Amino acid sequence: MRIFENLNKSAIRGATLGLLTLTGGVASMPLATLAEPVHGIAIYGEPALQQGFAHLPYANPDAPKGGTIRLAEPGGFDSLKPWVLKGNAAWGVGVHVTESLMMRSIDEPFTLYGLLAETIEVAPDRHWVEFTLREEARFSDGSPVTVDDVIWSYETLGTQGHPRYLAAWSRVDRIEATGPRSVRLTFTEPDRELPLLMGLRPILKKAQWEGQDFAASSLEAPIGSGAYVVDQVEPGRSISFRRNPDYWGRDLPLMAGVNNFDVIRYDYFADANAMFEAFKAGAVTVWRELSAQKWASEYGFPLMTDGRAVQAEIPNERPSGIVGLVMNTRNPAFADWRVRQALIEMFNFRFINQTLNGGADPRITSYFSNSVLAMQDGPATGRVAELLAPFAADLPPGTLDGYTLPEGSDRAMDRAGVRRAMALMAEAGWTVQDGQLKNAQGQPFAFEILLNQNGTAMRSGSEVQQIVNIYVEALRPLGITPRITLLDSAQYIERTNNYQFDMTWYERGLSLSPGSEQRLYWGRDGVSTPGSRNWMGIDSPAAEAMIDAMTAADTAEDFTAAVRALDRVLTAGRYVIPVSFSPISRLAHAADLKYPEEIPMYGDWPGFLPEVWWQETN
Repeated sequence: MRIFENLNKSAIRGATLGLLTLTGGVASMPLATLAEPVHGIAIYGEPALQQGFAHLPYANPDAPKGGTIRLAEPGGFDSLKPWVLKGNAAWGVGVHVTESLMMRSIDEPFTLYGLLAETIEVAPDRHWVEFTLREEARFSDGSPVTVDDVIWSYETLGTQGHPRYLAAWSRVDRIEATGPRSVRLTFTEPDRELPLLMGLRPILKKAQWEGQDFAASSLEAPIGSGAYVVDQVEPGRSISFRRNPDYWGRDLPLMAGVNNFDVIRYDYFADANAMFEAFKAGAVTVWRELSAQKWASEYGFPLMTDGRAVQAEIPNERPSGIVGLVMNTRNPAFADWRVRQALIEMFNFRFINQTLNGGADPRITSYFSNSVLAMQDGPATGRVAELLAPFAADLPPGTLDGYTLPEGSDRAMDRAGVRRAMALMAEAGWTVQDGQLKNAQGQPFAFEILLNQNGTAMRSGSEVQQIVNIYVEALRPLGITPRITLLDSAQYIERTNNYQFDMTWYERGLSLSPGSEQRLYWGRDGVSTPGSRNWMGIDSPAAEAMIDAMTAADTAEDFTAAVRALDRVLTAGRYVIPVSFSPISRLAHAADLKYPEEIPMYGDWPGFLPEVWWQETN
């Protein structure tokens, strides 16, 4: 298994595989590598690629340039600014148009290599980080990327940008130029993770945005330093990016075999069904199939049978993350863990998975399942138990002594689950009265399930609706009839950003090298601050303490224990009703589109498609 082969090369690095969420791990690195400028930096040990490497291992340096790839997105867009909270930004702008000082390798656990920055230097105690810009770095209009642009970008994103930038910026004491091409960030206190996170901020052109309300949504095409420029835009319908022939970084080793298409186009559709029909008609050249059952049974259409398109399965070595129906504990009805457990009991995953997916994919069993960081079966032991012990009195049952999801039934009604759910609801003060679940005051247990009619990154809108419809029927014996509300993407984003829902569909990719971004996911600031990823409204001192322990860990063992403890707090908190996950990506694509034989650790993940694909022409 490649993970363990990598572990042999760097014994502790592989214990914390990274996720491409622009987050990182927490362990210290040898002081010798921190005391001088270097070409790259890894969370544990040294970067796998030494100074002077030829190309990324998962890129084909001989890949031909040219051609067009057409991808599909659900919903629409009304903004070209993915760095602010307002508006629904078009996908691809932050990926193809702008760049950061450092670039991740998706074949290594949170390793960064210099992109706009020629070198990175970090203080031995990680109290500061310094980047030196490449002299040749240019924006697409030919102007140089300057230290002034870097400082303005960091300050503006940190104070006016999307909330995902704010937490890290609050730990920066000052940013200053230390030379004509160098910039240093000094932190409020030594921090093991911030030097890497700071290397991943997008660098924008100050002259374009200065004097404007940066927090406002905009359809103005950003000027970036990336390999592509915005080409054609039909708001809400399509956006295309054209490769810049004068791209400053085209000869960097990082870019060998990368950015091969002349044009990358994203077309927007009302829903997944329309997207799939567009692929069948040849209007879209790549389709990511989310249903194992459809993958096996519904690909007999002409495009496939005559060889114009093929099916590919891309493996990965990343964790499952958490996907399913999230309960908003800001709603008093969901504040009781017994209520949440009862609703989990009523979700008959076994029946739903068999009915909709042929039972092909396994269930998510915890937030870090399918990984070495997942909580272990049975009672907490060793360092995990020690970390959780101070919070034992306030933790829900199962956190310390072990928690598992109900097995479910092959039949639509899981009678054993219904009995357990009724008992839990009764303990929480809810009983069936005149066919309805009510409290002692006679108030019915009622809630809304909010859904995006356009679907999500991992599930089509129709599949989510099918899951929810089966679930709603299963709730009837308990005297509960939820209200289902379907919204378009813009309305859905507005409501979820402001936590205006009771239950909704939730998808969060999680890392095997998690760091301070976990506060954005589960931190108490997200209970009231709009735009966080803490949709469930977690306010848990235990979760905060486990994140602190994770980010302060000096060894892989302590780090792993802290994440496993956090996994217990989150899973036994019963905030999400989890569904299935797939250890592979299923991609149907035009036969003339190719990808390298060497698959990166993260598989089909940002940085892979379309970055290292190419088009072969006769």
